[in-house]
Amino acid sequence: MRALRKMEKLLAKLLEREIDVICSGTSALRGQCVSVENGVLQLKNDEGEVFYIAVDKIVAVWEKKDKSRHPGFVFKN
Repeated sequence: MRALRKMEKLLAKLLEREIDVICSGTSALRGQCVSVENGVLQLKNDEGEVFYIAVDKIVAVWEKKDKSRHPGFVFKN
């Protein structure tokens, strides 16, 4: 519970900013941080679609730096 509250406080500092979010598994999401309440993060993407993420499933989050790059791994041949 304590870690969840800390993550919510961190996300609250990122309100109205574009962020990249990595969730458990391989999910990578990008959008504007709209709100964080009751363990749920609300993001809005460039197309205006709103989506919701369970805060306890978030592994990593950071403010978007480069619009052309998305979070995740880059594979080289």
